[in-house]
Amino acid sequence: MILPNNFEQKIGFTQLREMLEGLCLSALGRQFVAKMSFQPKADQLQKLLLQTDEFRQLLSSGADFPSQHYHDVHPHLVRANIPGSYLDVAAFFAVKMSLRTIREALTFFTHAEENLYPTLRLLGIGVQVDRNLLAALDKVVDDEGQVRENASPLLSQIRQELINRQGQLRKQIAGILRHARQEGWVPEGAEPTIRGGRLVLPVIAEHKRRVKGLIHDESATGQTVFIEPEAVFELNNDIKDLENAYQRELIRILTQLTAQLRPHIPDLRKAYQYLGLLDFIRAKGRLAQRLEASLPELHPRPLIRWKQVRHPLLYLTFQEHAKDDPREVVPLDIELTPEQRILLISGPNAGGKSVSMKTVGLVQYMLQCGLLIPAGDGSEAGVFEDVFLDIGDEQSLENDLSTYSSHLLNMKQFVTLANKRSLILIDEFGTGTEPSLGGAIAEAVLEQLNRARAFGVITTHYTNLKNYAERTEGIVNGAMRYDPDQLQPLYRLEIGKPGSSFAIEIARKIGLPKQLVERATQLVGKDKIRYDRLLEGLEKEKTELEQRTAEAAKQERRMKKAAQEYQDLKRYLDDTTLDVLREAKAKAKMLLKDTNQQIEATIQEIRLGQAEKERTKEARGKLDTFVREKLQIEPPKARATRELADANSLKPGDKVALIGQEGHGEIMSVKGKTAEVSFGGMKTLVKVGQLEKLTRSEIREREKASARKAPAQYSGFDTTGKMSNFSPTLDLRGERAEDALNKIMAYVDDAVMLGVPEIKILHGRGNGVLRQVVRDYLHRTRAIASVADEHADRGGDGATIAVLK
Repeated sequence: MILPNNFEQKIGFTQLREMLEGLCLSALGRQFVAKMSFQPKADQLQKLLLQTDEFRQLLSSGADFPSQHYHDVHPHLVRANIPGSYLDVAAFFAVKMSLRTIREALTFFTHAEENLYPTLRLLGIGVQVDRNLLAALDKVVDDEGQVRENASPLLSQIRQELINRQGQLRKQIAGILRHARQEGWVPEGAEPTIRGGRLVLPVIAEHKRRVKGLIHDESATGQTVFIEPEAVFELNNDIKDLENAYQRELIRILTQLTAQLRPHIPDLRKAYQYLGLLDFIRAKGRLAQRLEASLPELHPRPLIRWKQVRHPLLYLTFQEHAKDDPREVVPLDIELTPEQRILLISGPNAGGKSVSMKTVGLVQYMLQCGLLIPAGDGSEAGVFEDVFLDIGDEQSLENDLSTYSSHLLNMKQFVTLANKRSLILIDEFGTGTEPSLGGAIAEAVLEQLNRARAFGVITTHYTNLKNYAERTEGIVNGAMRYDPDQLQPLYRLEIGKPGSSFAIEIARKIGLPKQLVERATQLVGKDKIRYDRLLEGLEKEKTELEQRTAEAAKQERRMKKAAQEYQDLKRYLDDTTLDVLREAKAKAKMLLKDTNQQIEATIQEIRLGQAEKERTKEARGKLDTFVREKLQIEPPKARATRELADANSLKPGDKVALIGQEGHGEIMSVKGKTAEVSFGGMKTLVKVGQLEKLTRSEIREREKASARKAPAQYSGFDTTGKMSNFSPTLDLRGERAEDALNKIMAYVDDAVMLGVPEIKILHGRGNGVLRQVVRDYLHRTRAIASVADEHADRGGDGATIAVLK
């Protein structure tokens, strides 16, 4: 049982029914939408839901299912059932194309995999479309809705003769028209036209006597008359006779075809019932797609265990205005079980209480009408026999009823009819009369509904009802979440605690005079204020805990991501190391092989020369050349001793070098134990203890050595340009670990090649992954002398300073 009679309008289901009608392809489907009703039987409901879910899957799969020519031909079948009657060409075209659609649908489910659409497949059992009937229809009417030329031999002959006569007529009347134009008897641009089914010429009224023939009509102004020339009388008569003969033959064919159709009418009625049902289920599937709805696990007993359920109409409205209004529907988690049957929702006005209650009513009604519901995966639903709704102002002047009286009449019906398979939906329970009396009556009604073991969702502001729910088994409090600092609703339902109306706080926020707010606080009493403040405090703690939990979850996700990146990088480095080792081993093996061959050749040559001094010297020279070419080894040279730099002796202009480095630079300034040195036009700060002074001879030797190496090592390489574009600082902040590693490898190679004494890498602090990657690589690189944090004033451990050897 559904109460009240206008339940669908009050709950919003009327709009969903209208949407379904719009999604249907024909009147056949719309008839099923109009008959759609609440289904209280679990087995029948399961079948309806499975049909909808299977069609939703079919639509989502993109399968080639027929979606055209869903024609309602029932009026044609009624006419065809009368003996001696015949259907016109348009009716046969509709019958033919829709029967083809039915046949294609049956074929689709027959050829589909057996486990794909089992419920939809069962719908076609007993539905027949006679192949011979379809062939007979196709023989007469083509796919464009026109009569085929070869529908019968006589029809084809008449049609050909008609075409010949019409050609002769056009040719003859064209000649008459040319002559009339030359004489000026017809208006400018005049062409032959049809009047009374005969081809005529438009002639200027004052020249009508000059053209012999029959006047059929004249224009509205009387300035033009339409004359059938005497010369084409016979041709027009022949054409008219042929047209009549063609029509008689066509009627004979249509009458014969209608007689052939008539015995199949009972089967056709069943087939079109099937087509309408497919159209209806297809519309339900398309609505499910729009709502992103799904099929919950269905139980035969009353139960609601929905996850992330959304109000369907709100969801569609927000989707429609998504570009202008980015808001989204806040989903609800709702659970009504035999142990927790009645949910009492409280909270501030405009906080979402009524929407939550309507969501339960509308979604449950949708479900029991065979529609999928907009709920998340893992949702469960049950079946109710009754749904009772009390909402809105039902004041009636005709029946002399006040708003509260109408509420009491509803309560009377509810407590009389409610049972353990009923769902009760009440908005603003107990309002409309004196609060203490209204609250008392509401509590008594609630007690009776609970005793009847009914299920329900009830919204209220009354404290006595919240207290009753708190201490009564079977009833649970629910609160619409509210931001107590901003005094704004969050539209989230929390089950397990009552909500505050925040009336005093809202009055204070909107600027009600302070003395009025304070007076209201005194009048309401300390206990009530303490109760509301306790709820407010709990709300704040809940909000803070949620924020901290969200932040902790966010940090955990970051750590997991960082750990994954680190693992990926480690795996990449391990794989790269193995590849390099394999390649090095292969090269070493080849080099060792070549070296052994060369040594053996040298020994053989010395033996053959019987240790002659010149030949032995020549053979050793070849061996030395081979070693230098293969291993690129230069004989060690004696290195001159250098004077270690001293802070007191250094002055601007002195030439210095980094200990262990081949390049050299010039002192720009000295401050304490730190010197500013220019290396190749790039200034950098270096500790004096890392420098050594160079003599003029050493500087000349370095310059000569650099000149010798440049052509061989840096052929085609612009060292000056590279140095001018080189920055001593590399910024890796925001990079992924793998990209950062590639960049720092290339950067260190450039720094070593250019003789840069010190580099700085910015990696930030973050979660420490980049810093670890950078320093692991620098520690493994032989060209790096030391690695340390930057000074605390210039970034600290967010940057790494590396000194090159």
